[in-house]
Amino acid sequence: MSLSMKEIGQIINNNFEQIFAQWKKNVRQNEQINSSRKLSATALEDSFPEVLNAIISALDRDILVSENELDELNNASFKHGKVRAEQGFNAAEITREYRILRQTIFRVLSEELLKLTSEQLIYTFRVIDAVIDEASAQCFDHFVTERTEKLEQLQSEMTKTNEELKRMVQLDKNNFSQFTHELKTPLNSIMGYSQLLLRQQKSQENSEANQTIDMLNRVLRSSKQLLQLINDGLEILRHDAGNIQLQLIEVDVRTIVDRAVETILPLVTEKDLQLIVDGDRAPVTVTTDPSRLEQILTNLLSNAIRYTYSGTITVFCQASQDKTWTLTVADTGIGIAPEEQATIFEPFARTTAGANQDGSTGLGLAIVAQLVKLLQGEINLVSEVGNGSTFTLVFPLEITPSQS
Repeated sequence: MSLSMKEIGQIINNNFEQIFAQWKKNVRQNEQINSSRKLSATALEDSFPEVLNAIISALDRDILVSENELDELNNASFKHGKVRAEQGFNAAEITREYRILRQTIFRVLSEELLKLTSEQLIYTFRVIDAVIDEASAQCFDHFVTERTEKLEQLQSEMTKTNEELKRMVQLDKNNFSQFTHELKTPLNSIMGYSQLLLRQQKSQENSEANQTIDMLNRVLRSSKQLLQLINDGLEILRHDAGNIQLQLIEVDVRTIVDRAVETILPLVTEKDLQLIVDGDRAPVTVTTDPSRLEQILTNLLSNAIRYTYSGTITVFCQASQDKTWTLTVADTGIGIAPEEQATIFEPFARTTAGANQDGSTGLGLAIVAQLVKLLQGEINLVSEVGNGSTFTLVFPLEITPSQS
């Protein structure tokens, strides 16, 4: 005779501490769950004991037979999904958490399972799989809901801000032109990923849920960037000064590079270009304003994509020995003539070769030059018509408030 669900639940309950301890250890050591590494032990545990207790309770009450009594399991799984969304986990990491739980349960119970007949073993596997699948499904539902609600909230905030922006647009046309140029790249990213998401939803039967959630995460990130740019533009218009206050923090340069690359990736894909990112020699951390640094890199990459029709765009970071570090963006585009390089960083400057390029206002490199100066850096250009351009930026490892 097979073990009952209640007996299976009791076996798991008797080994609760061992299962939970082993699960925490395995999650922390898993190289594909990066989000767990930044969490304290308490934050990592959080609601997962409730999930495990709910699984035991579901088995104890024969929930597979009485599906109307899933409330405890649903509530615990929903809470876990909400917590992980707030902690910055992605869909793949949550999936791996539940996979590790499944593996841990079977590993800890291996001696007990070996005592079962083949029929009992198959039934036990089926029951545990069914309950964990139900828990992970409920967790995913809330994870998606949380991400979607944040996206809708951001869209609402952007709509309200845009109405105020329209009212103030006449206050300073020059600053507004510079500001609207900054909106283009993140807005294009939002549109690109939204279109991909729409197509994926239409063919959802053949799509992975992880991909849909990943698209939502990217849309959210780009939306936040766009909203920040809008708010910065409104601040400039209100005060009619153009001064931006730096928010200096210690950051990992590679994280900033990854965000900028993710923003422009749809544009790279659309033009079938090759993007190479080399951050192996980047400094571990620098003290700077991450949003302004990301603006600089995004503008340079956007500019490189616009004037490169085939070939490669390269991003390279390197720490120097004189308390500085360099950021280089190189392309195989149309290049800039020597006589035009001296004025290329001035507002509305355009090269002869790129004068008819759609989507360019001639403000991108001017904004880059202003922000580089704001971050106490220097920018150098090496270019040859027909052979591309290389922009090399040199920044201090640490910007102090007095300097900024």
